[in-house]
Amino acid sequence: MNSNMSEERDPAWHTPPDEGDGGSRTLEALLSRRFSCRAFLSDQVPHATIVRILELAQRTATWCNTQPWKVWVTGGASTERFRDALYRHAQGGAPSAPDIAWPREYRGIYLERRRDAGFKLHAAVGITRSDAEGRQRQLLENYRLFGAPHMALITTDEAIGTYGVLDCGAYVSNFLLAARAFGVDSIAQAAIAHHSPFVRAHFGLPDDRIVVCGISFGYADHSHPANGFRTSRADLDGVVTWVDD
Repeated sequence: MNSNMSEERDPAWHTPPDEGDGGSRTLEALLSRRFSCRAFLSDQVPHATIVRILELAQRTATWCNTQPWKVWVTGGASTERFRDALYRHAQGGAPSAPDIAWPREYRGIYLERRRDAGFKLHAAVGITRSDAEGRQRQLLENYRLFGAPHMALITTDEAIGTYGVLDCGAYVSNFLLAARAFGVDSIAQAAIAHHSPFVRAHFGLPDDRIVVCGISFGYADHSHPANGFRTSRADLDGVVTWVDD
């Protein structure tokens, strides 16, 4: 009997954990401490740590076990080259050209949540609602990767379509949590996908790869005001409908 079959038949795998179980406490701590870092120190993350983060993210569940992502990871001079080139490209007013269509609109509660996150960020860094130039400067920080020493570019296979993108979203979430488990901070950036043709040319991506997003990561600069706020989360009553009967 192979080890996988043995594990599947072990009753312990099907026993719900107690509320005080160490695994649930660890997961809760990771979810609570993870945040979208918008200012990084220049210190490089050890290569062995990045490998472990990638190994853990690789355990992500996927549609038919396709594991559709391919990931390009930068560090050192390669991050600086990409940062400088992307910033110049975006600052020059290049039009948005994503591989994946942006939301048609934000409406209702989704618009409220989006605005709330934006208002909190701008307030943290001292940008008033009438300061259009300040908002633009902060927006362009996306293309400086917020000073991060590393970036992971997440791509999916074009032929798998929506479900490949969905699987990559799960991979991104696990990458972020794995990074936090190793004391590494991160931010998932759809902004990088705004300029997919530029990104594809810079990294020499095959034509069948769809740019999903980037993940900038490193160690947070906790003295920077951009890292001094946290977004809110909806109560369960606002997102869950119970169907018991």
